Amino acid sequence: MNYTHGGDIWTAEAGGAGGGGASPLLDFSANISPLGLPAAAAGALRAAVGDSSLCAYPDAFSRALTEKLAEKHGVPQASIVCGNGAADLIFRLCLWRRPGRVLLAAPGFSEYARAAALAGAGVSWYDLAPPAFRTGEDILAHITEGTDMLFLTNPNNPTGLLTDRALLLRIAERCEATGTLFVVDECFIEFTDAAPLDDALAAYPHLVLLHAFTKFYAMAGLRLGYILAADAAVCEGVFATGQPWPVSTPAQVAGLAALSDKAYGERLCALIKKERVKLKSGLERLGFAVWDGAANYLLFQKTGLLDLKERLLGRGILIRSCANFRGLDASYYRACVRLPEENGRLLAALEEVS
Repeated sequence: MNYTHGGDIWTAEAGGAGGGGASPLLDFSANISPLGLPAAAAGALRAAVGDSSLCAYPDAFSRALTEKLAEKHGVPQASIVCGNGAADLIFRLCLWRRPGRVLLAAPGFSEYARAAALAGAGVSWYDLAPPAFRTGEDILAHITEGTDMLFLTNPNNPTGLLTDRALLLRIAERCEATGTLFVVDECFIEFTDAAPLDDALAAYPHLVLLHAFTKFYAMAGLRLGYILAADAAVCEGVFATGQPWPVSTPAQVAGLAALSDKAYGERLCALIKKERVKLKSGLERLGFAVWDGAANYLLFQKTGLLDLKERLLGRGILIRSCANFRGLDASYYRACVRLPEENGRLLAALEEVS
């Protein structure tokens, strides 16, 4: 078995990483809020541990949570389906749709291709041209009547680059004309200044938006994500594809509490915006090419430097090698934006080993 994502602290620590046991592994490989779980969510989880409701099956429809999410996004409650993280919903979307052909942008999140393959689909690639790696108008020509699904991440992972909203709407129009289900992964949109596409859902029945609590609320271990779609058939189909209790009671409780903690989000966005600029400047000072990402992570590269992840592991720091992204190679790396002192530690270690 081969794990292909960031955040694999278990394998790294089992291999002896972590600064020789003197301190825990500092993980820059997973793009998760450095503030940790919101206090409101942590308190709700502690209270739920002693609650008799944990002895019952969870609410299969996540009613309290979807009501709050409907208020947040300005959509009907029926337009929301929750799942066991965004990845769960990606697989359920593909298994429900059973596409013959899926169009994917590269570099991009690998689970789109895995889900498409599991559903028996063929994959067509829209390769983002280096060095810019930006989605352009030419993507429209790749969307044909034979394209059953299109996944596009905004901002892109791993580059962190945003796609122009006007272009996204032109893509949505093209997908309506071709009958293509257009899935926009907005799991990192809250870290940026860009507006989500909530207000476009009613006009584009083939548009589906994907969100998660994983990154912004540091809830990766709880597993909670959701989709937004105006077409009732999408929501009903995705809900019916998979086991009937997709979200645990603790995840629902924590998600509901996190949504009420407005101060957390404001503090997090201010922190990321400030520290991202400092981290980018520090990486450039060390001779790395750095992409101007808008989210809570940065893609950086130095030609010929192929073992940086391994060098940093010896200093108790884990970054994401991007060698397994289509269109990139082993000289590309990704690091999330963390707290000031942690970002400083990363830059100091990079100065020593690069």
